[in-house]
Amino acid sequence: MYSEHTCYVVGESKSPGNNAITKKYESFFAGFVVDTTNHEIVDVECTAMMDITVYFVHSLFIGKKMTDEESIEQAIRERYFGSSQKALIAAFKQAQLKYCDIMNIG
Repeated sequence: MYSEHTCYVVGESKSPGNNAITKKYESFFAGFVVDTTNHEIVDVECTAMMDITVYFVHSLFIGKKMTDEESIEQAIRERYFGSSQKALIAAFKQAQLKYCDIMNIG
């Protein structure tokens, strides 16, 4: 399904205590499939209770560069108003750090 030029990284964070995700999973996870030739996010999945959340998260990440922290974080802050907004940002940042470490970037 994914090219040999992709890798998979996961970020984890805490979501608010009143969030259904916290009640079901205890933590918030976001997994990213990244094309290592150009750092493009080709797929993403996150712990979510509703399918529409996953679809919307796709629209925030797919086609963006894993290395473009500022524009992705800005898009999340301007467009994603779920209770796990901060958790999504934190999970992305953690996954991005892992990715940059693996790729020896910055």
